[in-house]
Amino acid sequence: MVERLVEHYGWHDLGGKIRINAFNTNPTIKSSLKFLRRTPWAREKVEQLYLETFHRST
Repeated sequence: MVERLVEHYGWHDLGGKIRINAFNTNPTIKSSLKFLRRTPWAREKVEQLYLETFHRST
């Protein structure tokens, strides 16, 4: 999920949409996943953005 969002938005824009340090300060997939596993509110934001971005109703 995070990889696909990064491919779509890039780290800079993703960090602007979801304001967490894991996306703004030396971002990597590994550090982002580690943070998201421990932080339910951030994981929910990422999941919501993913759904809004890739599963829009037509």
